[in-house]
Amino acid sequence: MIEIHDLVIGENELQGMAGDKSLEAVLAQIENRMSFGMINDEFDLSACYACFLAVGHVFNDANKRKAFACMDVCLSLNGIELSYDHKEVGDLIISAARGIVDEIELGTWLRAKTLK
Repeated sequence: MIEIHDLVIGENELQGMAGDKSLEAVLAQIENRMSFGMINDEFDLSACYACFLAVGHVFNDANKRKAFACMDVCLSLNGIELSYDHKEVGDLIISAARGIVDEIELGTWLRAKTLK
């Protein structure tokens, strides 16, 4: 996560992790969902990464970009390619950060955008 964050943040943006937030706590939420069988596939997993990282705001800057990049990397590592409008996915990540879109809605959207 930290390496992905370092790739998406600009050199003139506020670097580093937020002192009052925990990346481990955000990742524990995802592990908890897996332990209880709440993540059924790569789409659910990718959506959890995006939503929990966007909401968790564990870095000082670029949290939504990092959330998107982690979602994208997770899908890519699982051989999944999407076809989507960049503005649409950006709006979804912003909505996730605001708590308007959850991981279930985002997972459904990801499935719908998969290239067959």
